[in-house]
Parts: sequence; structure tokens; C-alpha cells
Amino acid sequence: MSRFDTPVVVTRGDTEGPLVVLLHGRGSRETEIIGLADALPRGLSYAAVRAPIAEHGGFAWFANRGVGRPVAESLRATMDWFRLWLDGIAPPGRPVILVGFSGGAAFAGGLVLDDPARFAGAAILYGTLPFEAGVPTDAAQLAGVPVFVAQGDHDQVIPRDLLDRTWRYLTVESGAPAISRRDPVGHGIARDALAALAGWLVGRAAYLARQGRPVPAPAHWETLPGDLPDRAGPRPDVTTTIPQQQRTDNAPAEVQEKLFARLSALPGVHSRQSALSVPGARGFMVTAPQGGPDDAFLVPHAGEFAHLHPDTDGSLHVALPVHLAADAVAHGWAVAHPLAGVRLAPGMVLVYGPRDEAELDIVTSIVATSHTWASGRYRPTTQ
Repeated sequence: MSRFDTPVVVTRGDTEGPLVVLLHGRGSRETEIIGLADALPRGLSYAAVRAPIAEHGGFAWFANRGVGRPVAESLRATMDWFRLWLDGIAPPGRPVILVGFSGGAAFAGGLVLDDPARFAGAAILYGTLPFEAGVPTDAAQLAGVPVFVAQGDHDQVIPRDLLDRTWRYLTVESGAPAISRRDPVGHGIARDALAALAGWLVGRAAYLARQGRPVPAPAHWETLPGDLPDRAGPRPDVTTTIPQQQRTDNAPAEVQEKLFARLSALPGVHSRQSALSVPGARGFMVTAPQGGPDDAFLVPHAGEFAHLHPDTDGSLHVALPVHLAADAVAHGWAVAHPLAGVRLAPGMVLVYGPRDEAELDIVTSIVATSHTWASGRYRPTTQ
């Protein structure tokens, strides 16, 4: 198995459901991080793997060129070694969720960035992603892959610039549905963060059991004459907590009303208070029969495929096929909802409110595609 020895692994649980792989920090070992399984949901399988590089009485996942900055060649070698082991015990098709702490967080990040389709989720705990280490960090690279990120406000081990860059990438640019929290701790797992991680794992495992993972497809917007253009300017500030809200660069009230009128006029659509969102949010519902799959709706039983937030906000939540949600994020029009693919549709995104007539046309087209899907008329191209 490459130039490294066969992995040393300890396990808990023996179900055939999702496999949760626990990845320890630098200088630690598998027998220490397996203890996390005692605080995590029963009914899942856990495997703690020993990193292959001996270091300071413990083990490491890669050689460093500075704290939190992996050597690209070293990271590649250990990722390839890990994947050989993983593919042997969890054949493709069995969901795998990575949970990494500190150096293990960087390793988990490298794995999921390198091959997002292989993993059903990742928890990045008190560590950084491996930036400039040979793995892609493009916009929307992790679309459709839920992540959990926890950091300590007083962490003195991982450089703050790397923590902040990781936070920004995972909660905004990556396209991942991200549950994120910062706790008043240092470089160690806060009790509340561990409880939140347990809840996230329960939700993700339950969603996978119900719905599975969406099938990838090329981006094809039936309601646009060509490709989705880039949105001009920087992204607005959006909360990382729930309710998810747009806080800056909001749509003018008159443009919001034009948007509402256009969406209300879509065939078979009626509007009322959203069944999911805050008071004053106007939902867009497809009159039965709906035609689309459950993932085409924010609230399937209500037929709600989108809603427009109150005028102080002006953004929308929209259910899209995951590949179109990724495209909307990549071109700067949207950000993933934190609970997408955990409790809500995997392609649920917040679409920024339109600032002018040109953006009004684009946002209308994005939501119109959601409507087409909810109505059972969307046919993704296979080209």
C-alpha cells in the first residue's frame, strides 16, 4: 500500500450504514480520537485511523512547511495511501463522513476537496483547510457536500489568518452547506460544539437514508439563453446562522416588488406566508399536482419551492438541482443554506436580492428554473 505501512485502525460499531472516519491531530494517534465516538450518535460505524508519519511520540498526516501549511507532495502521498485503504473497506456507494481535528482537519479538508463526490460530508474541527497544497479550492468545489466547521475564538495553535480563510471559504465560497460555530475556547473541542456535531451527524445520516445522494449533471439553465453570467461586485454579507439572512447590498424595495410580481405570475403558482421562513416571508407554491421530486421543494407538503424574505432583506431561498445550485454559487449569485442535505433539500440556496433591472432578469430566471423543476418539467442535459 504505497510506501507507507498498512493503516492501524480502531473501530466502534458494525453497522452497514454511513462510515464516520475520525482523523486525529498532529502528534496524536487513533486510540485518542476514537474516544469521540462515545459522544457521537449510536447506530453509525466509526473508524479511527493512525496517520502514517511518526512524529514527536505520535503521528502526523503530512510534512509541514509551517503550522497549518502542508507540503503538497507529502499531502498527496498520504491522501493516496488513505484512499487505497478507504476504498477497500467502504466501496463507493457506502456514505463516508470525515471528522478531523487540527492536523486531521487539514487532512480531511484535503481529501474532500480533492474528490468531493467520494464523501457524504466532512467536519473540520479546530483546523485549517490545506490551502496552496495541491488540492482545488475553487468556488463551489464542495457544492452538495455538507460540512460542519468549529473553531475556537482563543486558538493559539492554528494561525488566525488560516482560521479566518477557512471559515470564509467553507461558509461562502465553497458551495458547501455549512453548519459553523465559534466557541470561547482555545485549541480544543468545546462541549457544545461536540453536541452540535452529534446532531449534525444524526441529521445527515437520516437524510442519506431517506434520499441518498443526488446524481451529478452539467449545468443547464432552461430559462436562460446561455450560461449564467457572473454577478458584479463582491458578495453581500450573509449570516452563517439560522435564520439565514442577507445583511448588506440589499435589493431596493421597488425591485423586490417587481420580482414578487414576476414570480407570482409563473404558471400554477400562488403565494402566501412561507411555511418555513420568518414572518413576512412570501412563499411561492406550486398548485397540486406538483410533479417534481421532494428535493425540488423547500417544504414538499406545502408545494413551496422558493420564498422571498421581508423587504429589509430582499433575498430568496430557492430549491435547485445540486449542479445548478453549484453554478449559482460559482458565479456569485448565491450561497448554500447551512441545512441543505441535512434537514432540507440538498440544492437549497440563498439567492442574493437583485439590485437593478439586469439582475432582476437573472434572478427571475434562476427562480423560474426552480419552478420548472418543481412542476416536473425540468430535464437536465446529459451532454
